[in-house]
Amino acid sequence: MNMTEDTEKILHPETTLPEDVRDYALRPTRLNEFLGQTSMKENLAIFIAAAKERAENLDHLFLTGPPGLGKTTMARIVANEMGVDFTETSAPALEKAKDLVGILTSLKPNAVFFIDEIHRLRPEIEEKLYMAMEDYELDFIIGQGPGARTMRLPLKPFTLAGATTKAGMVSSPLISRFGISCRFSLYESADIEAIIHRSAAILGIRIDDEAAALLSRSSRYTPRVTNRLLRRMRDYAQVQKLTSITLEVVRGGLKRLEIDELGLERLDREILRMIIERYGGGPVGAETLAISVGESVDTLEDFYEPYLIQAGLLQRTPRGRTVTELAYKHLNLEIKRPINNSLFTGL
Repeated sequence: MNMTEDTEKILHPETTLPEDVRDYALRPTRLNEFLGQTSMKENLAIFIAAAKERAENLDHLFLTGPPGLGKTTMARIVANEMGVDFTETSAPALEKAKDLVGILTSLKPNAVFFIDEIHRLRPEIEEKLYMAMEDYELDFIIGQGPGARTMRLPLKPFTLAGATTKAGMVSSPLISRFGISCRFSLYESADIEAIIHRSAAILGIRIDDEAAALLSRSSRYTPRVTNRLLRRMRDYAQVQKLTSITLEVVRGGLKRLEIDELGLERLDREILRMIIERYGGGPVGAETLAISVGESVDTLEDFYEPYLIQAGLLQRTPRGRTVTELAYKHLNLEIKRPINNSLFTGL
């Protein structure tokens, strides 16, 4: 694997690496261990306490937000706080209605049933979920033709936790059946630094405050990316026979990985430079830009553009993509013509 491919996997929280699965120890298991998303945690703590007092299952949870922010982890935490079983699957894995029926009928009372990528549920499976979520029952058809009859199958009360990075693709009837909505947002710098120190302690290595601050600024304010970068910095420190991760280690490690202080990798900067140098700062269409940088439109829109927009470096306008003044400053390039930031539409 070359350096560019390795960096791409580190910085893209959509991609799950083997080490992400191995390092479950870095994931919090209780609400008081989960750093950031303060308002959400406070509300969930109240809902969980009330459900436990009534000895009922928690209402269904709808978890939305960019990848890598802790949706799966929060679903596990809810199960731990409730003291109930946790069952996990993903929407693409539910190919037939019988797959869903098999899982629902095997759930223990008040269990948390987690479905990742819930926006990808097949329509026939989604329709099965409606009755299960509302009435804790399933309609089951026995027989075929004129002799077919419907049997209603009772289910034990459960909590469905549905997670998605594309809430707009989830149907309204399904969304309306969730009683609790949790929207994850990018973390504050202070929260990311706290996560870095916590993870470093679990990994058994110290990290200087200045090094943690730089790592925080370079991790796209996403815990999954933060922990990946921290593991790489640990590797560099270990090879240099150091007992702690210093500012020099982080600077050198980020330089090797071609990651700058805003968390941009080489191709991020290439996209910005392409718009500035070849298209005069924009606007330029997504397809044209994708061909220019040698990527597919889907990769450009799903992997690269979201963070560039969130960082205030790129804008989507009705006429195409344009860079902002901040992009020129970050790349140390001269602005050769006025920039019209009023074109921004937030699309």
